[in-house]
Amino acid sequence: MKFTIKGLMGAAAMMMASTIAAHAQTTLKWAHVYETSEPFHTESVWAAEEIAKRTDGRYKIDVFPASQLGKEADINQGLKLGTVDIIISGSSFAARDYKPIGVTYYPYIFRDPAHLIAYTKSDVFKKLAQGYEDATGNHIAAVTYYGTRHTTANKEIKTCADMNGVKIRVPDVPAYLAMPRACGANTTPIAFAEVYLALQNGTVEAQENPLTTIEAKKFYEVQKNIALTGHIVDHLNTVISKQLWSSLSDEDKKIFSDVMMEASERATKIVEEREAALVEKFKADGLTVTEVDKADFEKTVLENQPVESFGYVQADYDAIRAVQ
Repeated sequence: MKFTIKGLMGAAAMMMASTIAAHAQTTLKWAHVYETSEPFHTESVWAAEEIAKRTDGRYKIDVFPASQLGKEADINQGLKLGTVDIIISGSSFAARDYKPIGVTYYPYIFRDPAHLIAYTKSDVFKKLAQGYEDATGNHIAAVTYYGTRHTTANKEIKTCADMNGVKIRVPDVPAYLAMPRACGANTTPIAFAEVYLALQNGTVEAQENPLTTIEAKKFYEVQKNIALTGHIVDHLNTVISKQLWSSLSDEDKKIFSDVMMEASERATKIVEEREAALVEKFKADGLTVTEVDKADFEKTVLENQPVESFGYVQADYDAIRAVQ
C-alpha cells in the first residue's frame, strides 16, 4: 500500500512539474508574406529555434510564411490587435504609423547594400527607429537587406521616358510611387500575393521588385524584359509587438535582439550572393536584361517627385545620403 501511495504521489508530482513547465512556455506567432524558399523565412525559422535554445525552451515561436496570417497590411495591424507577436515588414508600412521613416524608401537614397547596412548603425537610423517605437510601442529589432528593386515589363525599358503610359503594379505606399510616376507610368496597387496573376492576365504591364523576388515569385514566366532600374535599395524590419517587447525581461530582450540581428545578417548575405548570380541566370534563360541610364531616372525623380512632397524630412534624407 505504501509503495502504491508513493507511486501515486510520484506520478502526481511529475504531472504537476509537466504542467508547470507547459505553463512556463510562451508560444508566439511570427508572420511574414514571403515564400518558404526565401531567406526571410529560412532565417526566421533559424531564429525561432535559436531563441528557444537560448531561453531554455521558455519561448516557442511558430513562423507563418507566405501571407498565411494575412497580407502585409494585415500583419502590421496584427501587431496592434495582438494576433501576431513578431513580423517581418518594410519601413513603408511602418511609415503609416510614423511617416518620417518612409524616407528610407525614397528612390536612390541608398547607393548600394553597403550604404543601407551602414545606415542601420547610424544616428539617423536610431532616431527614426525610436520615433516609430514612440508612436507605436513596437520595437524594430533588426534590419535585413531585401534586395535592390528593378523593373520587369512587357517591353524593353532603357530610359525613364520609356515608362511613360505603362501600367505598372506598385505597392500602395507613397515612396514606391515616386519613380514610376516621375517617369509618367500609370501606377496600380495590387496585393503582393496577386501580382503574378495580374501580370499574366494583363491587368498590369509591369512590376518592380528585387531579382530574388522576381525569381521566387516566378514573375519571369510572365515578363520577359528586366530593366535594371535599381531605384530602391530595399530592406525589411523585424518588428516585435509592443505587448511582447514590454513583457520581456532585459535578459530576454537581449537574446531576442541578438538572435534577430544574427538572422538578418545571415539573410542579407544570402540575398547578396543570390543577386550576384541572377543577372547571368536570367540572361541564360532567354530574358532581356537591360542596363538603364540611372542618372536620368534619379534626376527625373528629384525634379518631379521631390522628397518633401511626400511629407518626409529633407534633413533626414540629407543625413542618410551622408552616411559612409
